[in-house]
Amino acid sequence: MLNNDNICANQLIEAEVQSWDYILSYMRPSCIKCAIELGIPHILCKNPNPIMSLSDLIAALPNLNPSKITFIPILMRVLVDLGLFNYHQQQGDGYSLTSVGRLLVENDPSNKRLIFIFFQLFKIADSMSDWLQNDLPTAFETAHGKSIWDYCAAEPEFSGLFNEVMASDSRLISNLLVSDCGEGVFEGLTSLVDIGGGTDTVAMAIAGAFPSLKCTVLDLPHVIGDRKGTGNLEFIAGNMFDKIPHANAIFLKWILHDWNDEDCVKILKKCKESIPSKEKGGKVIIIDIVMEDNCSNNEQLVQSQHLMDLFMRITCASKERSKKEWEKLFLEAGFSEYKIITSLGLRSLIEVYP
Repeated sequence: MLNNDNICANQLIEAEVQSWDYILSYMRPSCIKCAIELGIPHILCKNPNPIMSLSDLIAALPNLNPSKITFIPILMRVLVDLGLFNYHQQQGDGYSLTSVGRLLVENDPSNKRLIFIFFQLFKIADSMSDWLQNDLPTAFETAHGKSIWDYCAAEPEFSGLFNEVMASDSRLISNLLVSDCGEGVFEGLTSLVDIGGGTDTVAMAIAGAFPSLKCTVLDLPHVIGDRKGTGNLEFIAGNMFDKIPHANAIFLKWILHDWNDEDCVKILKKCKESIPSKEKGGKVIIIDIVMEDNCSNNEQLVQSQHLMDLFMRITCASKERSKKEWEKLFLEAGFSEYKIITSLGLRSLIEVYP
């Protein structure tokens, strides 16, 4: 028979192991950042063979101090545990890239290197406890003394990095949009306004895939800068809360999750004013998170959405939304119908009709 003391001891051991996982988890992003800065994903990608030996990898690392060579297999072991690389023991301690590792390859169209580094530079979550005890609206403001939008306007270097991060993310979404669901979403449209698309990544991909579709990027003056339009792509400096140019469709990629419900309704009402009726092809195209419930069979996706929701709340005083919360926004803004077209990983594509 099982002894109750043994059960309690086993539970205590499991809890202790889990607690150490939490304690040491801060090292994981640091190891990934180290791999990015050393260029390990890029080195593995450039290697002529899919599997690269440890000795060849070490030889390819730039400026590595000879006394630190023995640390590289230790670092690689952790990165294999994290799923960035595969380990091939029978091929002479060799390594290859996983699909996740490929997202960290330099110059890859879908790479997330900048996004990762950006999140590492501005550890807003470190200010959460202080924020919970003061009267400031966000932990970002607690850490930096101003809102993220005011910080972007005042700090050109930060703003530039922020825009590069958005462009990096947009490249992946652009590929999915155009290749997987472009015809159903954009076919038949004659004009589209991409709100907050100042990096032009998505608009350029759409304009290139649909030459008869006139694409307009609307963003703030400091984001648009001196960008010039070409062909069926143009840029307009302006504020979405003031006026949105008229078009068949308005495109909002990861915009509404930056704003609270009241502001989202204002933005959506402006969108509705700028598009024709549904019968004449009018619609708003949204790419944003639709929160899954805890019963989802994709536990990692749900956990990532929970973390993103927390991040938006402490950074922008906004949130991610469930299907019911999206529906409430659409109805309050005067829209009559919507449908969730497809899942794009963490996010979904939603069409909303007047």
